[in-house]
Amino acid sequence: MKTLFFALLVSGYLFAQETNSEKMNIVKTNVTAYAFRNVNLTYERILSKKFSIAAGYGTVSKGKIPFSSSILKDTEFTDTQVGLTHFTIEPRIYFGQGYGRGFYLAPYYRHTTVNADNVTLNVDFATDSVPMKIAGKATGDSGGLMLGVQWFLGKTDSWILDFWIIGAHYGKGKGDFRGNSARPLTAEEQAQVRQEIEDLDIPFVEYTVTTDTNGATINVDGPWAGLRSGLSFGYRF
Repeated sequence: MKTLFFALLVSGYLFAQETNSEKMNIVKTNVTAYAFRNVNLTYERILSKKFSIAAGYGTVSKGKIPFSSSILKDTEFTDTQVGLTHFTIEPRIYFGQGYGRGFYLAPYYRHTTVNADNVTLNVDFATDSVPMKIAGKATGDSGGLMLGVQWFLGKTDSWILDFWIIGAHYGKGKGDFRGNSARPLTAEEQAQVRQEIEDLDIPFVEYTVTTDTNGATINVDGPWAGLRSGLSFGYRF
């Protein structure tokens, strides 16, 4: 225990000597994400000339998918309500000037939770059309890599601009969604519902469908992928 404590003291001393800066903390927000209702905050701690670690949290309040009137205009899902939260841990490796300034590479881990409801799937049977209301939750854990560049602004270098040039992550997701029918379904209708949901062929998502008299259950278990890009503005202290 004494050896561990001594090692931590030495590490802390070396980091303090290497940074040689009074401003080792950065708080910032990705301003471009607000176009998607994503309220977010990131804290970055400078550890040395080349290294820092950042932790970020974001939340998207439940509502219509942003720009759904254009993106989903030819589908049945324009009224879908979606909410999302994400938590990211991001070590950064800086090049050039360093100490939080310049180009960087950032391997990262992200945990995401997605809640969806008011997803309406209209199934056309031989005698009528029955709407199915689908709702549920999925979570994903993924790892990725981002390339970016960060600038210090102002006379005292107290303001920062952080450009996420491009980032991508990949991992695994799991979730359960339930679709409730407006009326009881026959065995033949259940088979049709299962086939129609399977035929949706959602990109990058693997899922299985089971049906019963009252509707369908959709189990998501498979790949989870995403991209990152944006522009953050913040304060350095």
